[in-house]
Amino acid sequence: MVSDGESPLTPLAQEALDALAKRLPDEGELTYEQAYAILKEDEDLERPAAEDIVERLYMKGHLYEVEGKLRLTDYGAE
Repeated sequence: MVSDGESPLTPLAQEALDALAKRLPDEGELTYEQAYAILKEDEDLERPAAEDIVERLYMKGHLYEVEGKLRLTDYGAE
């Protein structure tokens, strides 16, 4: 197994990240409630699972928080 110093995301976490990126508002940030709602609607994740995925994405550096809102790290706007 080749390691680049960063553990890959699980398929579910990657799908969640993709869903958040796809529905990211023009301001480029989401409230936690918006993130949980997106994960419920797009990925059918109930609140505890959505909270866990958001926390994992945060801990792995894919999300960061500014003044209580979430932003995506280096996720190319297409």
